[in-house]
Amino acid sequence: MQILIINGGPHKGNTWRLTEISKKMLLSFDKKIIFKEVHLSDVKLPFCTGCSSCFRKGHKTCPHNKIIQPIMDMIEQSDAVIFSVPCFQGHLPGILKNFTDHMSFMLHRPRYFTKKALIISTTGGVSAGSTTKALAAALSGWGFNKCYQLPITAFSWNSYKPTRKDLRKTYDITEKFYLDVRSGEMHIPGVGVLIPFNLFQALCVGNKGEKEYPTEDNNFWRKYLGMRYAPGIPVTPAKKFVGWLIYLIGKKLSETMVITYKK
Repeated sequence: MQILIINGGPHKGNTWRLTEISKKMLLSFDKKIIFKEVHLSDVKLPFCTGCSSCFRKGHKTCPHNKIIQPIMDMIEQSDAVIFSVPCFQGHLPGILKNFTDHMSFMLHRPRYFTKKALIISTTGGVSAGSTTKALAAALSGWGFNKCYQLPITAFSWNSYKPTRKDLRKTYDITEKFYLDVRSGEMHIPGVGVLIPFNLFQALCVGNKGEKEYPTEDNNFWRKYLGMRYAPGIPVTPAKKFVGWLIYLIGKKLSETMVITYKK
């Protein structure tokens, strides 16, 4: 099993301490786990400029692709990903938000359908929960199959020492994450995930095309034509029906709408 750890904080503080504890717990479950780490503070990723090139021409045309692509490849090559996410004003740290901005094209063209994530966040006061929820929402849009959340109120800004309660919570959630990854089981997607998958598919495949400002979305969705969700991911008959209805709505909308990124 290979697990990628992405440190989304500007330094190795309280959240990283808890991440290392979770890592030790995982090794106690399975000594053969291979860990790789990415510290976003070290990769020196420039700010996303909002040029929309990733949407229009494909993510490899991003001016910062040489930095982003290796991280994307590491996610693809891993069985699961741990995100270490300090709470900054109830949300993601700036360097992690910048990273997710560069990856936002995946809300239109998801890909990590078999990946599972563990999101760890600590806060000196409140809002660790809103921090993990914010990233979990983004990851589900990227295609992640399951996101486990571990928000902890540390009551400390620089010298966090986990309580027994914190350690128990960390153990329980880390164990659930590990067992799920080891099982290889894929979870049934929720309706909130099925909506964009089927809606974008219909809008992009059924429209008349945008000639002046073409978008890669129109090329991407053709490979999923007729599918209610990604291959290999279970979908119940009821949810297939819901996906089909959403697709029909999108197909009707596509008669008058064109997906474009005209600036």
